[in-house]
Amino acid sequence: MSKPKNNVPRENTEAYVQILGTGMDTHETSPSVLLFFNKERFIFNAGEGLQRFCTEHKIKLSQVDHICLTRVCSETAGGLPGLLLTLAGMNKGSPESTGHVDIWGPPNLDLLVNAMKNFVPHATMVNKHIIPDDIKVHENGSALAPSLHMLELKDKHKFKAVSISAILLSPTQLAGSQFRPNDASIVYICKLHDIRGNFDPEKVKACGLKQGRKLAELEKGFSVKSDLLDIEVHPDDVMGPPIPGPIVLIVDCPTEPHAQELLFAQALDAYYTDPQSNSPEATKVVNCIIHLSPATVVSTPVYEKWMSKFGSAQHIMARTTRKHETTPILVSSARIATRLHYLCPQLFPAPSLPSLQNDDVAAPNFKGSVCGISAENLLKFTLRPPRRLGLDRSSVQNPMTSSVFIEELLSEIPEIADVAKNISQCWHKPKEDEVELSNIQHNGEVPRCLENVQRDDLEIVFLGTGSSIPSKYRNVSSIYVNLFSKGGLLLDCGEGTLAQLKRRYGINGADSAVRNLKCIWISHIHADHHAGLARILALRRDLLKGVAHEPMLVIGPEQVGEFLKVYVTLEDLDMLFLDCKSTTGSNWDNMEDDFVHDESREYRDHTLLSSLSEDSSLLRCSKRMKPSTPVDDITLLKCFKKVLSEAGLVRLISFPVVHCPEAFGVILESAEKVNCGKVIPGWKVVYSGDTRPCSQVIEASLGATILIHEATFEDGLVEEAIARNHSTIKEATEVGHSADAYRVILTHFSQRYPKVPALDEVSMQRTCIAFDLMSVNLADLPVLPKVLPYLKLLFRNVG
Repeated sequence: MSKPKNNVPRENTEAYVQILGTGMDTHETSPSVLLFFNKERFIFNAGEGLQRFCTEHKIKLSQVDHICLTRVCSETAGGLPGLLLTLAGMNKGSPESTGHVDIWGPPNLDLLVNAMKNFVPHATMVNKHIIPDDIKVHENGSALAPSLHMLELKDKHKFKAVSISAILLSPTQLAGSQFRPNDASIVYICKLHDIRGNFDPEKVKACGLKQGRKLAELEKGFSVKSDLLDIEVHPDDVMGPPIPGPIVLIVDCPTEPHAQELLFAQALDAYYTDPQSNSPEATKVVNCIIHLSPATVVSTPVYEKWMSKFGSAQHIMARTTRKHETTPILVSSARIATRLHYLCPQLFPAPSLPSLQNDDVAAPNFKGSVCGISAENLLKFTLRPPRRLGLDRSSVQNPMTSSVFIEELLSEIPEIADVAKNISQCWHKPKEDEVELSNIQHNGEVPRCLENVQRDDLEIVFLGTGSSIPSKYRNVSSIYVNLFSKGGLLLDCGEGTLAQLKRRYGINGADSAVRNLKCIWISHIHADHHAGLARILALRRDLLKGVAHEPMLVIGPEQVGEFLKVYVTLEDLDMLFLDCKSTTGSNWDNMEDDFVHDESREYRDHTLLSSLSEDSSLLRCSKRMKPSTPVDDITLLKCFKKVLSEAGLVRLISFPVVHCPEAFGVILESAEKVNCGKVIPGWKVVYSGDTRPCSQVIEASLGATILIHEATFEDGLVEEAIARNHSTIKEATEVGHSADAYRVILTHFSQRYPKVPALDEVSMQRTCIAFDLMSVNLADLPVLPKVLPYLKLLFRNVG
């Protein structure tokens, strides 16, 4: 028996492409595409939210073998760091894991990998493959690379069921100096292997073969000896012609110059349908094209002309939304958010849906013979078996709206309607009742900062209240400090922060919040606290393009600065970086001494430079950021003071906590106000970051108006909390009690549970549990603890 002549699979293989994360209720990232085979999985693009989406819909990321990026930027790769860290954790001892993930992308993939080395273990990124930019280039600037496995992978790692080629689009010749090498985009061409044809009974008989084992070997591609004749029989001698493997294109043209280059790419000529050709069978028939290009590009004449070249191919527009789309991507979290809003709209505003008038997501008008549809989440195009070739909507979600969620709630907990009325009464009691309530719950003292408080003073919005990885119930850490007319701040910025802002405020409202951000403060280097940073900064850069503005000030530990230093070589983020060490209490005293009198500032600046010449974190961080924005130390200090002044803050003080090296908490103090001749002190908000209970947090929180403290583990998991340097729920509430904080809000819960944890009666007098999109206004603090018992009812059936 001879070796198989070629590797042709049997027909019973399942294969499809599937849309992941389109129709975004936020539109903040590029959708992903899953190319599925029984024993091999590819994901194209890994924007923010991919991991959470896959968790919601039970798509097993542990079985992903390859991640292919069409471009390298925050839009297409914002979810990659978190995904790699999760896969690394899954791969430890997982029987379903492949043991490694290969990453493919354009030349600037190297820059992203180098940046991620600051917080992603190098071992999880060693299998990276660059689509080369030194391959033979056509006159128009495009080039067809060989199959990916021929470029980088060894023979033993060849793709099992598909060959993939790549066209590198880098339209520098078309667009002039406005494009950089980092603007390269890749078009992936995926061709499944041919399927061997069926046996021809007459040919089988003529070759002297009997029914049995030898036919099975021929079907596998092996040659065999004839049963009756002295000849060797090859599969092609007795089988019909092979069934050609389907072809799928993944196309991402971020700009019209990319589309123009694609239109003239000679490498694609063999894939076009030419009605005037005498031998149409020579054309490689494309079955499906998935368009990741934005609607503003898809609707251009250049792009439409290119689409028309493919005859009967099914076009799926992944960046457009069907009209009247109301189903959220993350149904589980939307259901909880809707229920919370029904129960207590004062703390849980209605989740926002996208504006259907948004031009960037409008569905294009398909002309002529072009067969195109707007994508839906989980829409499939089946590739194998051949009899099922075509669109498959069996996995697409049924329409879900807030009214459906409310009907479910009322059916499940009929008494919830009366409970919602009881909660509403807390906001309509006379003022003296509120004061009495506060007196009981805070040793007879109401913070003076709450006197005549207005609703446009401060609101704290919890964008992510979970730990470690995004889950279907809770996003990872991020808090938006809304200062209304004075702008806002972000405390931590985990993956999906932008999406959560858009769910809270809508697309336009989130754009306004990002545009008016004054500062972003990061507590430590763990990815669940900063992986959404690049996406926020990139959006702000785009929103303020052509408008006079200052770079965004990012305050964080040194490792975050090192990550940003490398990342800005990939994508300009229009920012300045300040080390948390420069904002500790001791440095604050120095800064206040040096900024007392404006008339002598230049002299003091010179003195400050001299005094900080030794062991100065300010000096180091300014040098680190020179590749992004040249800045000297005094400019950085002035920027910091200006940010605080514009935000109405008198202090932003970082303090060390017990978690990982260079982990910090933060104190925010607002300026005092004068009301009717009476001086009213400002509020004080403290955020612990990730930490064990420690004296530093207690000292920082003394007399705090609000203490936001992590509570990762339930009380029965003290040993695990100690081992991982986190706090239990009881420990967090005790910190608040020791510091005599007026209100304690717990966050950063383990993703194991969405429910309301158990609290003792004493803790409940000042404590509240945070949920995603919860919005706590300063004026609502007196009634805040009253809501907690009612929340328990809402989650009584949740495990």
